[in-house]
Amino acid sequence: MKSKQASQVLVILAFLAIYIVWGTTYLAIAFGLKGFPPFVLTAFRGIIAGGILLAWCLSRGEQLPGKATLGNTAISGILMLVGGTGLVTWAEQYVNSGYAAIIMATEPFFFVLLDKKQWAEYFSNKWVLFGLVVGFAGIVLFFHYTGGNGPASTDGAMVLTGNLVLLAGAIFWVIGSLYARNKVNHSHSNTMTTGLQLLAAGLFSGGIAGLNGEWSGFSIQQVPVAAWGGLLYLITMGSLVAYMAFTWLITIRPPALVSTHTYVNPVVAVLIGWAFANEHISFLQVMALLVILVGVLLTNVPNYKLKAA
Repeated sequence: MKSKQASQVLVILAFLAIYIVWGTTYLAIAFGLKGFPPFVLTAFRGIIAGGILLAWCLSRGEQLPGKATLGNTAISGILMLVGGTGLVTWAEQYVNSGYAAIIMATEPFFFVLLDKKQWAEYFSNKWVLFGLVVGFAGIVLFFHYTGGNGPASTDGAMVLTGNLVLLAGAIFWVIGSLYARNKVNHSHSNTMTTGLQLLAAGLFSGGIAGLNGEWSGFSIQQVPVAAWGGLLYLITMGSLVAYMAFTWLITIRPPALVSTHTYVNPVVAVLIGWAFANEHISFLQVMALLVILVGVLLTNVPNYKLKAA
């Protein structure tokens, strides 16, 4: 009985991590960007967090997976944590943290559009189709009402570019998640898999930073305390806590239930950005957020019915 109660407590804590902690990481990225170029920040985050998890697993005697599993795990990590999180980090040079979280709330739409195994079920359901229309209408409204008041630029064109890059990030995250579901061998511990994904993403981000010239213009001595604080939070709370909680929950709970974090993260991010970084969001943008979340809710109707069955 005590073991069952303990596991239930862990599940609750894991959900709190993906609900609350993930919502705060958007602001942590904004603080990190005060001293780190975007892909340098992503590289430090992935290499340090992944290295810690991998060292922990190896110290406990766990063996590295074979080449095929290692390659598939690395690919899924790069897709989700470079194509997804890395692009979010780049976009936050031009888009406020709350805006970034709102656009990333569109992930469930892309699960519907890209998960071929579920197309027959999804597209035969009128609620899913209606949800897609409502959700993308919300995205258009949000783009329309988003001004040029990004954190690093008042150029409206770059704010729009940032939002489009965020959409690409949401798509890459979904592609990586589907790839991991279909290709990654989960016979190893969740800690090992997560560590390898983070490490691969960190190394790949470091390579992108080199190609972009980010390393040549970067001086670690000039990084302010606020940026170090942002990086430390991303490593500990964002990767070691929230991302590990996510990768664990999707193995023990229905994806529809785990995906409910997409309802909460934007609200948390907007409130945290407003309270601690003086980020502004208008009433019309809040209305667009609500339209997006209604669309997300409707597209998940089949999953909710399946869960209840």
